[in-house]
Amino acid sequence: MAGPAFQVEEVPYPAQHAALHRVRQRVFVDEQGVPATLEVDALDPLSVHVLARDSGGQPIGAGRLTPDGRVGRMAVLAGWRGRGVGEAVLLALVAAARARGWREIALHAQLPARAFYARQGFLPDGDLFEEAGIAHQHMRRVLDGAATITTFDEAVAITTALVHRARRHLWIHSRQLDPGLLDAAPVMAALRRFATARHDKQACLIVHDATAIAQGDSPLPGLLQRLPSVFRVRQVADPVDRAVASACLVNDSGDYYFRLAGHRVDGEAGLDQPARSRPLQDGLQRVWERSRECTELRALGL
Repeated sequence: MAGPAFQVEEVPYPAQHAALHRVRQRVFVDEQGVPATLEVDALDPLSVHVLARDSGGQPIGAGRLTPDGRVGRMAVLAGWRGRGVGEAVLLALVAAARARGWREIALHAQLPARAFYARQGFLPDGDLFEEAGIAHQHMRRVLDGAATITTFDEAVAITTALVHRARRHLWIHSRQLDPGLLDAAPVMAALRRFATARHDKQACLIVHDATAIAQGDSPLPGLLQRLPSVFRVRQVADPVDRAVASACLVNDSGDYYFRLAGHRVDGEAGLDQPARSRPLQDGLQRVWERSRECTELRALGL
């Protein structure tokens, strides 16, 4: 995998252990104060390792995948953070797990990093815990098939992931734009990034009750109003469509989140599952074509 001014690749541990530990030592031991005796363990020789290097070949990021399917030792040098290195390392580890036929992988995320992992489809699982004196959250990602969404935190994480992972197109079908979910802070941040990252993005939102949306206090309609060229809204008109109680979110990366009961968060979701997401997208396209342009939100002065 390649990124701006850096490259990421799977590397053999015996040949590259010095470079891997150089990055990890600087991040975990020097910056975070983790005991040096905990930085290296018996799993290192057994794990899949990924190394990021700058254009001059110097190591700048690292990560590993243990035999039990756990992502760990994710580290990026301070000067390279916020430039896509961590995401490229994580995606390389996901690709390595998928190539080995693993159905699920997991990780222990430090609390400030939870949003980073959620954007790539890792869902919170269980209570917070402490590891090496630092608070962590267990997270998991299903690689093959659907993940079952049962909690609000999972719903926010998967919704954030679908928006973040959308390349150019995003479809949302929600009766009243899911107050509390679509306007959750991580989701709103992802929607803003989606809308402003490129000029060719398009989000199609299908709603049932624009008046109720306008009368609510969600910040989401304001975002739709500010960026009407990106966010297009239609309201269902066909009686059959008005009777549909489900909710759905689909992007053009083969990801989906479907809820049979749209007023609840529980449902199923999948990443890189075009065989499932494509029929959902086709169905939303047909509903979109039968629906009418929604002028109520602007007409009510939002």
